[in-house]
Amino acid sequence: MRIRELPLHEQPISRIADRGPDALSDAELLALVSGQQDLEICARSLREYHGWVGLLRADMRAVAASIGTPRRAASLKAALEIGRRLLVAGYEGRYQVKSPADVAQLFMVEMMALDQEELWVACLDTKNRLIKIAKVYRGSVNTAMIRVGEVFKEALRLNAASIVVAHNHPSSDPTPSPEDILVTRQIVEAGKLLDCECLDHLVLAGNRFASLRERGLGFPS
Repeated sequence: MRIRELPLHEQPISRIADRGPDALSDAELLALVSGQQDLEICARSLREYHGWVGLLRADMRAVAASIGTPRRAASLKAALEIGRRLLVAGYEGRYQVKSPADVAQLFMVEMMALDQEELWVACLDTKNRLIKIAKVYRGSVNTAMIRVGEVFKEALRLNAASIVVAHNHPSSDPTPSPEDILVTRQIVEAGKLLDCECLDHLVLAGNRFASLRERGLGFPS
């Protein structure tokens, strides 16, 4: 069904004006932001990429082939990036980390579109309030590639009291690997020497995460 074939009162623009954006389906929202008039094409694209996060991660040329044209794909990518930036803005103003879930949610917003492993660091003040999130490394997280000094570089520049490290598994499994545990142990030891404690190391996978500290992996008991 094409949007212009619907009765006027059932078209997304009319319904969003009368009832608000939450009244629209995902396919209708995708149609509005991309300009694709065929709702079935929009629904199929959402299924193909498993929702909004998949569309955010997907290559723009692939999205263009799915929803029709490069212009439509660019409009969609811009709208999704606006949404991501709005989420990030919600954590500004010295957001306080009180639990692994707090900081995991923050990292997920920043890292949800990644298609390969990256390691990021949250720099915190003495009250566990966020100072900055910094990307440290892109590629497989292993001891042969990561320089532990780089993990603390931005935190020391900002005079942070502590850090939380996170990296993503592009798969859907956040289970820490033996390399993750070894890297964590090295970061924790370096933090003691640098007087900048590593509070946790999180492994993210989709909307799931694992806390190495909670699991007793890489941290002293």
